[in-house]
Amino acid sequence: MPSIPHPFPKPDFSDTATAFAAKTDAQVEKAFWLFRAMNMPWLTGPGSAVLNWALKMHLPVQGIIKSTVFEQFCGGETIEECEKAVNNIGSRGVGTILDFSAEGEKTEAAFDAIAAETLATIERAAKSEYIPFGVFKLSGLARFALLEKMQSGASLSADERTEFARAEARVERICGRAEELGIRILIDGEETWIQDVIDNLCYRMMQLFNQDRCIVYNTFQMYRTESLQNLKTAAAQAKAGGYYFGAKPVRGAYMEKERARAARLGYADPIQPDKPASDRDYDAALLFCLDNIDRISLCAGTHNEASCMLLVNEMERRKIAPNDKRIYFSQLYGMSDNISFNLAKAGFNVAKYLPYGPVALVMPYLIRRANENTSVAGQSSREFQLIAKERWRRKKARA
Repeated sequence: MPSIPHPFPKPDFSDTATAFAAKTDAQVEKAFWLFRAMNMPWLTGPGSAVLNWALKMHLPVQGIIKSTVFEQFCGGETIEECEKAVNNIGSRGVGTILDFSAEGEKTEAAFDAIAAETLATIERAAKSEYIPFGVFKLSGLARFALLEKMQSGASLSADERTEFARAEARVERICGRAEELGIRILIDGEETWIQDVIDNLCYRMMQLFNQDRCIVYNTFQMYRTESLQNLKTAAAQAKAGGYYFGAKPVRGAYMEKERARAARLGYADPIQPDKPASDRDYDAALLFCLDNIDRISLCAGTHNEASCMLLVNEMERRKIAPNDKRIYFSQLYGMSDNISFNLAKAGFNVAKYLPYGPVALVMPYLIRRANENTSVAGQSSREFQLIAKERWRRKKARA
């Protein structure tokens, strides 16, 4: 086990010089104006709709998108184009999670192509000290409607059973290759009406590939009322089954969609009643994972400074070294750099999700980021204030 430093390092999340050291003055200036625009909900919502329409009409807007929101939140259109970002943040102690962010595909050929691309990210990770994880979404490897039908309990046709077997084979191929190369693999959380299918498949992969170490991680969206208990139950099953358990708690990304569907179909809202309830369960999930750190590996996906400090303080209290490989912090590329880079400076393990792919394919991801920065209380304002603070600091330093 790594040695415990004394005094135990504490990150300073207000340190913008460290947070934005990876950005040039020009990049800071561009980020300033981008987050300023995102701070205006009257602009962001209509703007997203217009961009989507323009792409569908094949209007020449991809260059504008690529030089603005795409550049802020994505690494490039290919793995090769991501190299600059990977090396830039890696040289400052922050790892990368290459995330091929194609969504909404419906054909077997597309699913095979996404599986091949995911395997390519794992092969690339095996050759880099800067890429500790791979990641995929099950809905990128299988038809969403099929997953929804499976979870509903409806009988599948013979063709549908064959279709899901192909999807399961893709997942097993990805997880198996990750295990061979020693690369951890995150399976993303999705909508509640397909999440049970994802969970069941994920736990089968854990049984296969987490026998000697933690390779496969499941994602737990803690804004769901059931997630904390689901985490505890799944971890207990892993312990009883003799395999290691990987947990990635996040707060979640589908709140508006979840509530709207529950209201429309007349079932109980699966989302926490308020943000304090989500925060409570998120922090409880962190503590539960630390209570069982001998069998659980934790990737704490959070942009919340208080949750990050809770984990830091608990690691100190429990005498867990900052660089213990069982514990990672994770944020999205282009967001919360004050958390990521200051944690890394203090010696903690950090990895950024780095989405990539053709601009048109990653538009759903980019729109979620724009809407998240606008709708999540304080998110856009906080990002803007931090970049504004750094912009002013640099101007004073040049004066």
